[in-house]
Amino acid sequence: MSTEHFETETPNTRAWVIHPDIKSDRDRREANDALAEAIALGEALPNLDVEGGTVVSLPKVHAGMLFGKGKIEELRVMFNDNDIELVLVDGPVTPVQQRNLEKAWGVKLLDRTGLILEIFSDRARTREGVLQVEMAHLAYQRTRLVRAWTHLERQRGGLGFVGGPGETQIEADRRAIDDQMGRLRKQLEKVVKTRALHRAARAKVPFPVVALVGYTNAGKSTLFNRVTGADVFAKDMLFATLDPTMRRLEIEDGPEIILSDTVGFISDLPTQLVAAFRATLEEVLDADLILHVRDISHPETENQARDVMTILADLGVAETAPMIEVWNKIDLLDDSARDGAIETASRSDTLHVVSALTGQGLDDLLAAVSQTLTPDLHMETLNVPYANGKGRAWLFEEGVIEEESADETGYIFKVKWTARQAKKFRDL
Repeated sequence: MSTEHFETETPNTRAWVIHPDIKSDRDRREANDALAEAIALGEALPNLDVEGGTVVSLPKVHAGMLFGKGKIEELRVMFNDNDIELVLVDGPVTPVQQRNLEKAWGVKLLDRTGLILEIFSDRARTREGVLQVEMAHLAYQRTRLVRAWTHLERQRGGLGFVGGPGETQIEADRRAIDDQMGRLRKQLEKVVKTRALHRAARAKVPFPVVALVGYTNAGKSTLFNRVTGADVFAKDMLFATLDPTMRRLEIEDGPEIILSDTVGFISDLPTQLVAAFRATLEEVLDADLILHVRDISHPETENQARDVMTILADLGVAETAPMIEVWNKIDLLDDSARDGAIETASRSDTLHVVSALTGQGLDDLLAAVSQTLTPDLHMETLNVPYANGKGRAWLFEEGVIEEESADETGYIFKVKWTARQAKKFRDL
């Protein structure tokens, strides 16, 4: 008698998204747009079915439960009626609130930080990306041990083992996390050093670096693929790209460049991830030109642009590298809005409207990139003291020296360079 083996797929987890619209928060975003983004975040996770979403108006946050008793009961009934297993709260939830809400609703709960961490865990591909996500996860877990353990009051026996007499379980758990974070930090330092060596090797190649930055799902990877012919994962999904990808690109009648596609930014990015992914954004720090890609069809495009510029300012690059703003997805605008965007761009040297999907406007954009990277050169005579070997070496590395002579005070160089190179030299 033969038996057949059938593989059964694990069913997807049924989830519901809640956006708390806290009236006392003056900086809060438009509630329906925020809910739509939170739903898109949930849909970015595989094995998750987002069944719906709700905006919950709150005059103020309730310390222990986040919501009032009546609203908690109302939501419990709705979750029960829809067989919801996971609730995604679009905002911060304290460990105590999380424990109380899970108990009241009989579901698992993730706040915005936890959800973004889950997406990053699913998407990270490079060794550095994986390590950074693990670090961020541990930092997040460390603050939430009060929820994760049911044996918090249990004491460890004082038998002379690690931890000593009377150490609570939560202290032991925190120390285990700290030890693991220490090991990950050492591994990450090695990876970052290797990355720095690669960057140093690239710096010797006379190709300028152009970095694509922008809010998540603005179309950076689609643009990257369109102009380089690469096959980077590009999908209408938040955080489709996490690890930076770099490709050489030869612009017609222009320079050869290195184009870098980077992780998308997002509002209220968890602080753990801002720190953890700083190294991932190092390509932006070294960029000769930044292309700020915006989804101009998105109702929140202005706020998204503001969030991106805030993060760039925090990284210290918002004022150091030239920037071109790229209004992407104009194919999604109606005729009137599209004509208006094109008219606005025609009055600016640092704004271009494109459709990465159809290719509209990309030739003009690449021409602007070429012009920005090959700016006007001017001649200048420099007196460099003999003691300034670093400055002399830098001038030769840059290839800007036209003539060289010397007198009793030092070297005399006639250089042909850009205003940016002049500034870099004087900042040495």
